[in-house]
Formats: sequence, C-alpha cells, structure tokens
Amino acid sequence: MKEVKIIVLGFALLAFVSCGGKTATAIVEDTVEEIPVIEEPVELLTPCTTLSQLSSGDRDEAETAFVLYRDFIKTGDMAQAFPLWKTAYNLAPGANGRIQYHYDDGIKLYTDLFKKETDKAQKQAYIDTVMMIYDKRAECFGNEATIKGRKAFDYYYNFYEYSDADKTFNLFKESVEAKGKDADYFVINPFSKLLHDRVVEGKIGKSEGAKLAVLLDQAISNGLATCGNKCEAWYIIADYAPNRLESLEGVDDFYDCDYYSNKYYTQFQENPNDCEIIELAYRRMLRGKCDINDPRLLEVKNAKDQNCYTAPPPVGPLRQAFDKYSTGDYKGAIVLFENFIDKTTDVEKKAKYTLVIAKIYYGDIKNFASARKYAREAAKLKSNWGEPYILIGKLYASSGPLCGPGRGWDSQVVTWPAIDKFQYAKKIDPSVAGEANKWINTYSQYMPSREDIFQRGIKEGSTFTVPCWINETTKVRVK
Repeated sequence: MKEVKIIVLGFALLAFVSCGGKTATAIVEDTVEEIPVIEEPVELLTPCTTLSQLSSGDRDEAETAFVLYRDFIKTGDMAQAFPLWKTAYNLAPGANGRIQYHYDDGIKLYTDLFKKETDKAQKQAYIDTVMMIYDKRAECFGNEATIKGRKAFDYYYNFYEYSDADKTFNLFKESVEAKGKDADYFVINPFSKLLHDRVVEGKIGKSEGAKLAVLLDQAISNGLATCGNKCEAWYIIADYAPNRLESLEGVDDFYDCDYYSNKYYTQFQENPNDCEIIELAYRRMLRGKCDINDPRLLEVKNAKDQNCYTAPPPVGPLRQAFDKYSTGDYKGAIVLFENFIDKTTDVEKKAKYTLVIAKIYYGDIKNFASARKYAREAAKLKSNWGEPYILIGKLYASSGPLCGPGRGWDSQVVTWPAIDKFQYAKKIDPSVAGEANKWINTYSQYMPSREDIFQRGIKEGSTFTVPCWINETTKVRVK
C-alpha cells in the first residue's frame, strides 16, 4: 500500500512540475486572477523535515495527505483540503527536498479563508499566517528576494486594506534591488505604480527614485529579451510599466544625462533626419544636464542646426519662452508663455500659446489633467477650432496605462471619450478632419468587444461614465 501511495504521489508531482501551471496574469496594476508561481529547483538540500526523514507511519500519513489534499483543491473543495494540507505541511515542510507547491497551496487556502471572513481580527490572523508560510518557505528553500516580492504582491493585491503602504513598497524595493535586471516579472507593474506615485508625491528622494526606475527599466528590457515561456506576461508589462516610468521625465532633475542619452540619442541614431526626433533628443539631453561638449549632444545639435533650422521669434518674451523650452526647462517656459498670454491683446496669439502650454503638459511634463485644462482654455479663446479637441482626444487615448493596466477593460474604455473628441473636432473644424479620421481609425480597433460589454451587463449605445482623471460620460461602442 505504501509503495502504491508513493507512486501516486510521484505522478501527481510530476504532472504538476511538467505542466508548470498557467502563467500568472496578476502582473497588472489592478487585475488579479492567479498568484505568480515561484520556480522550483531540480534538487535542493533543505534544513526542514522531508518525507524521507519521517518514521514509517508519519511518512505514510504525510504522503497520503499530500495526494488527497491536492485532489480536493482541484475540485474547489477547500474545506476538505484544509486539514489534509495542514497534516502534510506540519509533518514534512521540506516535502521531498525539491517540491515547494504546498506553500502556494497553503497561501491559497488561507487567502480563501481571508476572503470569506468578516471579522477584522480574524482576517488579520489569516494574513499573519500567510506571511508565516512565506517565511517558512524562505527558511526551507531560500530564494528570499522572490519571497519578498511575493509578500509585497499579496499585500498589494489581496490584503491592501490591511497593509502598510510603506511596508509593501519596501518589500518590493528589497526584492528588485536584490535581483536587479533579473527581477521577477510579477513585481514590475505594481512596483512601477508605487514608485511613480511616491516620486510625484515627494515621498522618496529623486536620486533613489531614479536609481530604482532605471533598475526597473533594465529588468523590463532583460525580461523581454529572455522571456521564454513567460513572454505574454512580459508583453503585458511592456504595455504598462514603461509608461509609468517615462512619465517621471516630467519631474525636474529626476533622470540624468545617461538616461536621456541612452533613450533619445538612440532614437536619433535610428532616425538621423527626422527633425521631430532630433528636436526631442536635443531637448531631453539638455533636460538631463548633459555637458555641452558631450559628443552625443554635439552630434544631435549639428543635425538640428543643419537640417531643422527654423527662424526664432523676435527678441522678446516669446523668444525667451522658446529658449527655455529648447533647453528642457519646461516649467520655466510655461511661466514665460503665461506672461506673454496675460499681456498680449491678440486673441489669436492667446489661443495659440495657451495650446502650446497644453502640449508641453502633455508631451513633456506628462500631466494630463493640466494639459486638458489649458486645451479647454485655448478652445474657449477661439471658436470652431478643432486642434484643442484633437489634443484632448489624444490625452484620453493615451490614458490606458494611467487608468488601467495597459490592456483590458479599464484601459479600453478610454477610447470612447477619445473618439468623441476626435469626432467633435472635425465636426466644428473641417480642416482637422484628416487627422481626426486617422486617430478615429487607429483607436476604434482598441474599443471593448461585444463580449466585453455583454459580460458586464452593458448595452451597446447606452451611456457610460469613464472614471479615472477623465470622468466623462460617453456612449458605449464595440470594435
């Protein structure tokens, strides 16, 4: 009988290891479906009790419990699985010296109890037990950096109402710093969000924040290059985290010359005759305070002078504003543009440069709410002008990573108010119809599907208020 149970256990474990488990999708900012899987080594010595160290009777009981509790979990019978799991876990926390899935199963069982419990004290007790299971896993099998990432992951997604934000952030930070460019995929999106918010709110120093942002960027690049069977997960990450990290370019003195050069000088090398990219690279590298004699900056400046010369405005407030902007001093430029707008009596120029400010907030500072504010002000100054609404539409369409995970429902519904603005722009101003139609065709394919709205009990053609910073009522459409 004992030999039969060992064989059954072996096949069960082999099947689990071979199949590996579905790639976790809970790597996005606000969607959780499955906990991430920690890879199991082929063989590992452990200081914890293993099956082979048990007495004959205890080993037989533990092996039976291992097999049976997993069968109950597969059928969703957590109540039957729980006492059997406790028996297996307490008798042989080291299992056979290799498998570790019983820790994931224990966390799953206690998380299930947590979700069903209503008493706050008992819910906290379940969280404490989950963290104890993580600690035991680290004691038995090491991999402490990944364990810290998993703890932070659970605090962020499952136990957020009972977690300390600083503790969660620090666990993510310790995990990422320990693993460097090999950081686990499931920490990238939530940590990017927490890091972004802390930098913007001034809760973390710019130097430390930039170091962590660059480390995350390196981890994303490495993950995409070496993703193996987790490429879909890394593709989802690439739709979200880089946008969060790039938006920190709007924070003065955050990224340094190396960051801007590595990113924008490379773009210039790939497009050496594109004036838009040349101007962007030049501004960004100056924003990073690159030395004026830096060979890369000199190369970009030469290309700018030779291929992209435009006559500057006459000496005066506007010239000063554009000079500030060209050096990457965006806030200084805005102040000077506002001074000009306040003093001029030319309504056409007021409208024009109010929209310039909106574009700086959009493309350079990455403050979408301020960009919309100035775009609306520009539209009020000049009737039947479609360009401000084109900009607002682009703001909304670009908000997928800001209002959701970059993919899925929350990131798709932003296309509805965006298309509303493009349609309104061409309605009042036929001169922008070509551009408006281009954006409508582009973003219509990213609208939710008919199945998406059906699953949420929403009818096509009904009204829907898009939340997040947009907060506008629109019409439900499907791609």
